[in-house]
Amino acid sequence: MSTPPRRERRRPEADVGDPERLYVITGGPDGAERAPLDLVTMIVARDDPSPTVQPEQAAILRLCRAPLSVAEISAYLSLPFSVVTALLTELLAAELVESRAPIVRAALPDRSLLEAVMHGLQKL
Repeated sequence: MSTPPRRERRRPEADVGDPERLYVITGGPDGAERAPLDLVTMIVARDDPSPTVQPEQAAILRLCRAPLSVAEISAYLSLPFSVVTALLTELLAAELVESRAPIVRAALPDRSLLEAVMHGLQKL
């Protein structure tokens, strides 16, 4: 009595270093400019994934229901930053995601100024 052959599962880690897979995901070097994204740029999905988007782009849209940084997306998908920026550039062009730079702490008003305004308003 013979046992049926066992199917091997693909390990997701094995594909990360595969340059052919990454080339296919990004569509190759088409010369198009990428969106000006950095590691801390926040991304949020505007819509649910449609059946026509790539699986990696659908994963990004599902992940970004709540805002995530590009670095977090890259880590969750185990994809290099450059591949994630290429995918996000396409999603931004299709208006499926929004991006915004993170709030720089120095750009916020000083706490003492806010407290002074608050106390002034309370005295009115």
